[in-house]
Amino acid sequence: MTSERYLWFVGDRLVVDAEGNYLHDQPAEQARFTLPVSRAGDDPALWLCSLDSDGPVTPSCRSESLRALLGNADEGEFARLSRAAQLNTWHRHHRFCSRCGAPTRLHNDDLAAHCDQCNYAQYPRISPCIIVLIRDGERCLLAHAAHYGPGRYSTLAGFIEAGETAEEAVRREVKEEVGVDVDNVRYAFSQSWPFPHALMLGFYADYAGGEITPDGVEILDAQWFGKQPLPDLPPPFTISRRLIDGFLASLD
Repeated sequence: MTSERYLWFVGDRLVVDAEGNYLHDQPAEQARFTLPVSRAGDDPALWLCSLDSDGPVTPSCRSESLRALLGNADEGEFARLSRAAQLNTWHRHHRFCSRCGAPTRLHNDDLAAHCDQCNYAQYPRISPCIIVLIRDGERCLLAHAAHYGPGRYSTLAGFIEAGETAEEAVRREVKEEVGVDVDNVRYAFSQSWPFPHALMLGFYADYAGGEITPDGVEILDAQWFGKQPLPDLPPPFTISRRLIDGFLASLD
């Protein structure tokens, strides 16, 4: 009996069986490509199979959103699913060379899409982002973004721009999105975030002045919150929730 397991992706969704299991014992017959997810020494070996988004799924299976599955994953499962999803996105989006337009193939030795025509190798994209919880004594600043559901508030986040440090990105994003200044920016922890290929660098920062002024585009509302009452928060597996929970724990 093989110890290998397979993740079947239909577009950016995972195929699960009738019991809700997303690990399959066999590769998908109709897969467009199969890629290793496991790193050296991982046991059991894990592979991803990418199916066409309109391809058939067996009658006993259904597709499930990655976000829903991550919500019930432990730390190890989260890491494996995040890596698989990002590799799936990368290869689906890099079937052709970005330099000359020729078809690519998997590199023989590296995790890369290789172009035989111009010898260019495209590696999986990782987009660094900052995510920050702003503190002011025993209260924190949480914001309602335009894409959130009703009542949901969370931390501020944004991409790091070219030539910018993570700390500079924190100050810029906060100023752009809610109009306040921060200082004492300090790194907390990070999380790989497969929507679609972000690396979230988590920070705490102290409020340094200014009136809260949401930009009205990305952020529709922002307020100070103490320990109670709190608004609807992101789910526990997210880095934003970990930052908020860390702040709340510091008040005890």
